[in-house]
Amino acid sequence: MLYPSTEKDTGVLKKNIPVTKPFLPPKEEYLEYLSKIWDRNWLTNNGPNVKDLEKKLEKHLDIQNLLFLTNGTIAIQIAIKALELKGEVITTPFSYVATTSSLVWENCTPVFVDIDPGTFNVNPELIEKAITKNTTAILATHVFGNPCDVEAIQDIANRNGLKVIYDAAHCFGVNYKGMSLLEYGDISTLSFHATKLFHTVEGGAVVTANKELQAKMLYLRNFGHDGPERFANLGVNGKNSEFHAAMGLCNLKYIDDIKAKRKEQYQTYLELLQDSNLKFQQIRNETDYNFSYFPVVFESENILFKVIEKLGEMGIKPRRYFYPSLAKLPYVEKNYDLPVADKTSKSVLCLPLYHKLELEDIELICRIIKQNT
Repeated sequence: MLYPSTEKDTGVLKKNIPVTKPFLPPKEEYLEYLSKIWDRNWLTNNGPNVKDLEKKLEKHLDIQNLLFLTNGTIAIQIAIKALELKGEVITTPFSYVATTSSLVWENCTPVFVDIDPGTFNVNPELIEKAITKNTTAILATHVFGNPCDVEAIQDIANRNGLKVIYDAAHCFGVNYKGMSLLEYGDISTLSFHATKLFHTVEGGAVVTANKELQAKMLYLRNFGHDGPERFANLGVNGKNSEFHAAMGLCNLKYIDDIKAKRKEQYQTYLELLQDSNLKFQQIRNETDYNFSYFPVVFESENILFKVIEKLGEMGIKPRRYFYPSLAKLPYVEKNYDLPVADKTSKSVLCLPLYHKLELEDIELICRIIKQNT
């Protein structure tokens, strides 16, 4: 049943519903880990919690060669450095800014191609047309955890001698065709930021099937150290702490419940909005999805602004995610013709989705949207 019509609709009584809230485990469980950290007095530098978390994540995700890092941005930067990328990298304009800024930070030139209007992922049909003699790689984002056309992208990469990095920041626990989505490409990068489905407060990871690449990235995340007084190569401080790993170890115990709750909320949104004028992201077939986001696309930016205003009157705060198009950043080359990405970025909105969000709140959100579209 839809949320009843009351004085709350007028804004007299506001709610407080952000686009997301981090899941937090029982405090006493985290404090147990903290007590052990105090006893060991080992706070960082590849401590026992970090090692334990890496092993448990590999087992849970059914992958190999995961390295726990400071955040998802340093993960992309380390992936770029490990693959020794230079020149042009073909990428998507519809992603979080870190996808593009990491390329520019590492002195690569992002070359944007438009996205598929259904999946929101980079359109593989346009990738090959953008390849030049200076192209060295493809950096694609599995947008909101929805798998890219990994087969087509890998085929293009193989035929043109290109490396493939996947920004898989949203892909925790996503499987495609019976295997982890993180297994595709040369390197996949994850974010464990507090806003993510699985988080370590701040954190990230790189995943690769190539053991030589993993060994290279081990050096890259720790200043290039090869022992206390030797250095194998250039590196940065990409390590993460025992405190962050402890949060991950706590949260991992609840991830199945978190995903089940998200699925219920996601499907409630779909059911209540199915007869609206909204457009929904098309999740690829044969995908075991994680339901980490619920994006909707409005018919126009003006309607989006109206809905944001009406939701805001009730204390509901969705997010324009991703906006603006990355091709419009001040530090990249301009004059791209990207009609799908431009239109999508102007009219997309991620609706609130988090563990403690009540179904009656989803009903209220949907009713306000339908009343104003």
